Amino acid sequence: MSLYSALYAGVSGLGAQASAMATVADNITNVNTIGYKGVSAQFQTLVTDGKMKSSYSAGGVTAAPKALISKQGLLQASSSLTDIGVDGAGFFVVRSSSDTSGQISYTRAGSFTPDADGYLRNTAGYYLTGWPLDANGSYTNNGSMNSLEPIKPNSLTGAAQPTTKISMRTNLDSTAAELAGGSAGYVRGSMASGAVAEQFSRPMEVYDAQGTSHSLTFNFVKTGPNEWVAEISGTPGEITSSNGTGITDGVLASGVVKFNPDGSLDLAGSDPSLFANLDIGWANGAGSTPITLGLGTNGGLDGLTQFGSDSALLSSSVNGGVLGTVSSVEISDTGIVSAVFDDGTTRAIYQLPIATFQNPDGLTRISGNAYVASATSGNVAINQPGALGGGSISAGTLEASNVDLAAEFSNMILFQRAYSASSKIITTVDDMLQEVSNLKR
Repeated sequence: MSLYSALYAGVSGLGAQASAMATVADNITNVNTIGYKGVSAQFQTLVTDGKMKSSYSAGGVTAAPKALISKQGLLQASSSLTDIGVDGAGFFVVRSSSDTSGQISYTRAGSFTPDADGYLRNTAGYYLTGWPLDANGSYTNNGSMNSLEPIKPNSLTGAAQPTTKISMRTNLDSTAAELAGGSAGYVRGSMASGAVAEQFSRPMEVYDAQGTSHSLTFNFVKTGPNEWVAEISGTPGEITSSNGTGITDGVLASGVVKFNPDGSLDLAGSDPSLFANLDIGWANGAGSTPITLGLGTNGGLDGLTQFGSDSALLSSSVNGGVLGTVSSVEISDTGIVSAVFDDGTTRAIYQLPIATFQNPDGLTRISGNAYVASATSGNVAINQPGALGGGSISAGTLEASNVDLAAEFSNMILFQRAYSASSKIITTVDDMLQEVSNLKR
């Protein structure tokens, strides 16, 4: 009977409008939730008989909620150094606990702060994860979530970092007297032993993997026009070769340094061994990492130069040493998490990934403003921020809810009126059925 189908259609209308009102309630109550993505109610018809005949049977309506996960919220400035937002597509990768047993999920709620154990955790209790960086600032992205670790910056307190890089800008006096016999008559190790007086010398303090300091000395003597001999040496009792053999004279590298007529470095004509990595072993058994030398580029003025002024060290940079107490944490726009120590030094320790999906609106929502992958979302891809369609990280900002409050109140009125209209269908059909019953009298 068509009246009964109209009754059922009214009932389905009540259910659909009630479901739609629930989405409005959720959106309004989360209007101030960081990173919240709103939900819209999409209505679908229910058809009992698609053929248009003399009699019509009503089907009704159902509400199909649609998550607006891919809709960007407004990025707002924050005063916290560890607050971050995603500008574009993608999500932060988080765990529900600080160990590998925690469930992997994805969120855009970037209000992360250190917890009691030093891990970065957001207000919903999810732990931020990233790729750990080695001493050279590199990481390995094999696409596996197992390579991501919960970020704990204060774990470096009291640790040691071996020296991995020495950079220096040094001017050598072009008017200096030339060594008799030139470079051909120079014997390796003569400056280190004191047999030949160096015309410029500069010691550099470096560190092994245990934080013990050692001294390396850079010695120079002029041997001809636009030509110098350089030696890099250490204390013989402290250094060994990479295979553990002692270096009796302490010389790590020696050779000729040449300059162009304009005083810039002639790297092509210089001895390559002076510009190669220093692969040093330490007699105390401490570990070491090959030290990269930054002594200048070919034809450049960014390292060794030769001008008519006193030989002098213009600037230098040596990393490594015993790390102090972590005083704060900084996150850059490229997703690099750095620990700032109480002595003012910084060290990059993690690289944040951005997780992307083919259909982010198909993710399954879970409590805490986070998501997990589903069959409709597609597989996850984790990459460096800004790569392969992923968004960039905006440090010092938080993404606001993408809910439009004015639109939600308008929808509330529409759904309320539609709910009342559906109830009128039921009461009207009830009156009509009562008339049918009265025919028997």
